[in-house]
Amino acid sequence: MKILFDQGVPAPLQRYLPLHDVSTAYEKGWSRLRNGNLLSAAEEEGFEVFLTTDQNLRFEQNLNHRTLAVVILGTTSWPRIKLATDNILAAIETANISQFTFVEIP
Repeated sequence: MKILFDQGVPAPLQRYLPLHDVSTAYEKGWSRLRNGNLLSAAEEEGFEVFLTTDQNLRFEQNLNHRTLAVVILGTTSWPRIKLATDNILAAIETANISQFTFVEIP
């Protein structure tokens, strides 16, 4: 699966997704793109999942006509995310196109 990490997603999480093709917005040169423009660029590049920590995105964007899934992590804290990698992987693998999936991270 082709996954794009938004700015706030800790890059070390890539190591826990070895079966997926992961890129970051920074690596793609998309650091200055925001919300709708970033989602459009991701779709044009064939990304299937957009992984973000922007919890407001689900209130700001309509995914009805989008061709990717958005998975939102409940924190930007790498130590907490690291402990929830199994839940994150499950959310990514079951995410549906045109829908938001929120991953609660204690």
